[in-house]
Amino acid sequence: MTETQSASGAEPPQAVAPPDDVAGDSARRRRARGEFAAERRVHEPHRIGLPPLGAYIRELWRRREFAFELARTNLRSQHFNTVFGQLWLILNPLLLTFVYFALVEIIGGGRRGAEFLAHLMLGLFTFRLVSVSIRRGAGSVVGGGRLILNTAFPRALLPLASVLTAFMMFLPTLAVYAVMHAAAGLPVGPHLLWALPIFALFLVFASGATMLVAAIQVYFRDLANFLPYFLRIWVYASPILYYVDEVPDRFKPILAANPLTPLLDSLSDVVNQGQSPSAAALLAGLAWALGAFVVGGLFFISREREFAVRL
Repeated sequence: MTETQSASGAEPPQAVAPPDDVAGDSARRRRARGEFAAERRVHEPHRIGLPPLGAYIRELWRRREFAFELARTNLRSQHFNTVFGQLWLILNPLLLTFVYFALVEIIGGGRRGAEFLAHLMLGLFTFRLVSVSIRRGAGSVVGGGRLILNTAFPRALLPLASVLTAFMMFLPTLAVYAVMHAAAGLPVGPHLLWALPIFALFLVFASGATMLVAAIQVYFRDLANFLPYFLRIWVYASPILYYVDEVPDRFKPILAANPLTPLLDSLSDVVNQGQSPSAAALLAGLAWALGAFVVGGLFFISREREFAVRL
């Protein structure tokens, strides 16, 4: 009896090698277990924070044509590229001016003249630049949900495009005011050049306020229902329906808290009074404009990567 035979004379069972494909699968499973044991991936929710601002601003500037085209599209969607649309673009604020002028004349006993009408017209036209920017910009992010979800771009372009749209609507009204300015016999001279930096500060303030409201609207959707009432109160609290020096002392703290007061007062001094704006009012307007832009811009940019989740 040989060593490889059992007592009954039968050969012991031999180990059968597994097929090559089964052995390969087992080896791959062992390697996979080893890999996943060594490397663990943890997915955490995105934390709110600022991206690199230098790269963000460069990308914002590189895509500026997108903002301009979006602004033109907004105007075309409301038929402002037609003759009647452009006519309404002028008639709407003009009729609003005459309504407010009639109201002031009735309350004031008919003591106002053409000079005050020019003051009222320019104030309402300029305030409309800010109010239209904020009103349109409030829904720019919420309304651009599909664009935000499907395209990578700086989201600040959306509210800034709303400001461009409001500015394009504002430009034709300046021609209407120029006619009123001449009819009222108001002074014309180099002092009117001060209006350019003042209008620029209005745009800076409108951009910051629009970005702030657009970001808040993502979290509080009812803000759009509150905005018209807030803007109407803001008109009455601004030196548009009256001059700053006509306000009683008990109401002057309200004017002081209004960020548009120094800019509107400076604009009235330049255009209606024919003099340079006071340094204090101009510096206050600059501080309000830059403060609104920095606060609104940083708040918007720090939150924009969360918009896709909120929408």
